[in-house]
Amino acid sequence: MVELANEFPEAEGPLRRALNQAARELLLAQSSDWPFLISQQTAVPYAMRRFRGHIHRFHHLREQISCRAIEEGWLQTIESQDSLFPRLDYRVFGKGKEEKGELARR
Repeated sequence: MVELANEFPEAEGPLRRALNQAARELLLAQSSDWPFLISQQTAVPYAMRRFRGHIHRFHHLREQISCRAIEEGWLQTIESQDSLFPRLDYRVFGKGKEEKGELARR
């Protein structure tokens, strides 16, 4: 995600939406819920499915972003399924923003 944020520091339109959703998918995959459910032997198949799903989406989005070929219909579908952090800005993963104070102003 850091590489994507640095490669596309000022994306707009569908590319920006895809980058924001990629950031969202990464955060969802990193949720502590999934390892907790697995370690407690509670809803293991569900937790595994959610973790793998978010990782798969992230990689699929990364591929589309890298090729600059965003599947807007699919993007809209996953945006509506997982709309956590609606104001998330993918650029928080980029380097150099802290020195400029841009993150502090958001």
